Amino acid sequence: MNQAATPNAPGPLLQFENVSRKFADVIAVGPTDCAIAAGSLVALVGASGSGKSTLLKMINRLGDPDGGRVLFEGADVRDAPPAALRRRMGYVFQGVGLFPHMTVAENIAIGPRLVGEKASAARIAELLALVELEPVYAQRMPHELSGGQRQRIGVARALAGNPHLLLMDEPFGALDPVTRDGLGKRVRALHDQLGLTTIIVTHDMTEALLLADRVLVMDGGQIVADETPQSLLVGAGGEIAQALVAVPREQARALAQLGAAE
Repeated sequence: MNQAATPNAPGPLLQFENVSRKFADVIAVGPTDCAIAAGSLVALVGASGSGKSTLLKMINRLGDPDGGRVLFEGADVRDAPPAALRRRMGYVFQGVGLFPHMTVAENIAIGPRLVGEKASAARIAELLALVELEPVYAQRMPHELSGGQRQRIGVARALAGNPHLLLMDEPFGALDPVTRDGLGKRVRALHDQLGLTTIIVTHDMTEALLLADRVLVMDGGQIVADETPQSLLVGAGGEIAQALVAVPREQARALAQLGAAE
């Protein structure tokens, strides 16, 4: 498989410049500045309603900012037609959104088809292999798949256009813990293998700490912490970030106590 193309624009791959968005009188994202380098795997973490999904959706124009700019590969995302912009991005979300009347192969190929390209059977098999599924899955229908398999197909579909940027909005939230852990590890491996830049929205701090290179903590529409997992674990990031880190830390402590009691 071809690796994601290296963008030619200098500077960050993605940049938020004083970005804000409101819904009626509710500020979903306050004035926000942030730059994300090519090759990063960034986790956006925060409680429900903190603004993380709204911020993510402004990248591929599922919602435009009321103020400020989102720059992708050096250009304002609003300067490109949405279809052309999204061709350079892969998008995976919790509901997967597979078309129920289409085979797995047809679902994976939908992105290239919308821009007049065709994904060959060999290409479909290659994408299935990347998400650890056999070629036989190409002819199955979505209702024949488990939740984890459907989400793997969602990842394969997002990779079909060799995206420069992979956006993932709570991609593992509906999965059981074992499936969630396995798919998270696979996404991390693909990120490294394909040279992607990846942004994952999650409310699970454990997931963020284990998968990401960089963790952005949001609260009240603002990025309130921007740290590495290692720095968060030694107490950086402030009160809100540390309240989130306290959950996996307490769980680990409780498990250790259970083990010691046996």
